[in-house]
Amino acid sequence: MSNKMYDILKYIAQIVLPAIGTLYFALASIWGFPYAEQIVGTITAVDTFLGVILKISTDSYNKAKNEV
Repeated sequence: MSNKMYDILKYIAQIVLPAIGTLYFALASIWGFPYAEQIVGTITAVDTFLGVILKISTDSYNKAKNEV
């Protein structure tokens, strides 16, 4: 994974997805939007998966860097 791709995915995982989930949950509570739990649950699951993939990538990178 390139550094640029890593940085983009990290930004999405740390900023964008939590913000979207929070925004939808808040608006769903105020305006009665449908499927709040399902949508926020899906966003959280995708965010968690992305976080795990990024952690694995970071560990792999650091391990390769330390072996050199």
